[in-house]
Amino acid sequence: MSTFRNILTLHLIYKKKIVLMIMTIVLGMQQTNAQGFKNPVLPGFHADPSVCRAGDDFYLVNSTFQYFPGVPVFHSKDLVNWEQVGNCLTRPSQVDLKGTDGNSGIYAPTIRYHEGRFYMVTTVFPSRRHFYVWTDNPASEWSEPIVIDFAIGSCDPTLFWDEGKCYFLWKEGDIKICEIDIETGKQLGEIHHLGTGLGGRYPEGPHIYRKDGYYYLLLAEGGTEHGHHVNILRSRSLFGPYEPNPANPILSHFNMKMQNSSIQGLGHADLVQAPDDSWWMICLGYRTSGYLQHVMGRETMLAPVQWADGGWPVVNGDGTLQIDMQCKTLPLVPMPQDPVREEFDYVKRDAPADSYHSLGLPMGWMSLCNPDYGKYSLTERKGFLRLRPSTTDLSETASPTFVARRQTELYFSATVLLDLSHLTEGMQAGITAYAAPLNHYDVVVERLDGKLFVKSNIRLGQTSHSEKELPLSSTHAYLRITSDKDFYYLLASSDGTNFTQLAKMEYRFLSTETIGGFTGVMLGLFTQCSQDTKGYVDIDWFDLLTN
Repeated sequence: MSTFRNILTLHLIYKKKIVLMIMTIVLGMQQTNAQGFKNPVLPGFHADPSVCRAGDDFYLVNSTFQYFPGVPVFHSKDLVNWEQVGNCLTRPSQVDLKGTDGNSGIYAPTIRYHEGRFYMVTTVFPSRRHFYVWTDNPASEWSEPIVIDFAIGSCDPTLFWDEGKCYFLWKEGDIKICEIDIETGKQLGEIHHLGTGLGGRYPEGPHIYRKDGYYYLLLAEGGTEHGHHVNILRSRSLFGPYEPNPANPILSHFNMKMQNSSIQGLGHADLVQAPDDSWWMICLGYRTSGYLQHVMGRETMLAPVQWADGGWPVVNGDGTLQIDMQCKTLPLVPMPQDPVREEFDYVKRDAPADSYHSLGLPMGWMSLCNPDYGKYSLTERKGFLRLRPSTTDLSETASPTFVARRQTELYFSATVLLDLSHLTEGMQAGITAYAAPLNHYDVVVERLDGKLFVKSNIRLGQTSHSEKELPLSSTHAYLRITSDKDFYYLLASSDGTNFTQLAKMEYRFLSTETIGGFTGVMLGLFTQCSQDTKGYVDIDWFDLLTN
């Protein structure tokens, strides 16, 4: 009888495993053939997207302004699911970001693929110098910059190949184009003027595509705020004249129909054709909180495009998009997601010592301007991120000891566990919701008179305010920042369970509409000291929960 029961038990276990395997396969097939997706496809500060296709793979880049490493590279199989695989600008020799802020640095990159090679072209402010870098593997290091020395000024460059020639296209008052030597960046032909679009303010982000005997000129107008929109023109000749689409704008939420949409500011778009011949538009937009204000920066959105032979492209049927997109997708291929808890294990990469990638930080973490690599270590204490303070304060337009990742949702909870054993007198360490040097909310631990205290720090322009300074009984502290979309809450705990609220602040004081700039809120970890010190802080882990 016992033997029979054992056989029956094994049979039931085997049967259950078979059922689970079938269910897994069916669910996987359902996911692969799923209809629809959610916007944004890259949430948080992922501005000015540009996309290209190489075979069955898609690659995408974004602006990074004052953050380093510059220009993240994302990979996808379906345009919906993305994984960051690298950065284009990882070495100080590629870009000097000294003194840059959210109004300067790296502007509006374009990525293109041609004959087995990837190119990323961009502009750095305030010098307004155009340059491009290249690689045969977008997940590896990119080349030293090749400077476009005949077109200093303005921004939003792109590259376009046609009949064996490479053309450089940029905005400088109007839209300009000329042939270049792709090996050297030198001008080969005369500069042609393609016009200023349809008369909207700040025409930007021009791209050219060739289809059905036409050259199509895509560009955004209206400024990268609520009035942003996308227009398209076409010509039988590369150098024009270009005639506008009678149905312009082809993408806009600046109308009565979409006035109550949480997504606003759509523009700065790029088009790509998938292997199944379908067309898609990648663009920027932002999700508002409250009355038309946003804190997460401009995000990357996706929409299908219907483009009949000889016709004009139509975006998502009516030139709008939604958070919940109900449309046919490419076969979905999920990509690895950022972990909820970052344990700060060292990630070994094939990178030179002067590359930011040599630090071994996970993709998506960035610093300000060109950081001092000696202030960061993942190897001195296994499983911990060690930060050594700089005398540069978080409120300076410079490079403090600071590492951060993007706020990606309006509702979130970010928690960090710090080992404060080696904080020296006057030294500070903490977590911050950072929008700009003069606009950030911090939870700060400081050693004063040999004792550890935790407090909030609110920086609003020229005003700095701290409250609820509490003593710490331990050299370990749990610091937390949360948001419910209307407010940010600053909290601290000695045991990780019982948290004390130190401050509550409105989201609008970190919004782009209030403070300006082109970036979004970053959730950062930092340390600083008014004098040189041998102290440091060890960060055990960082949690980011979103809803």
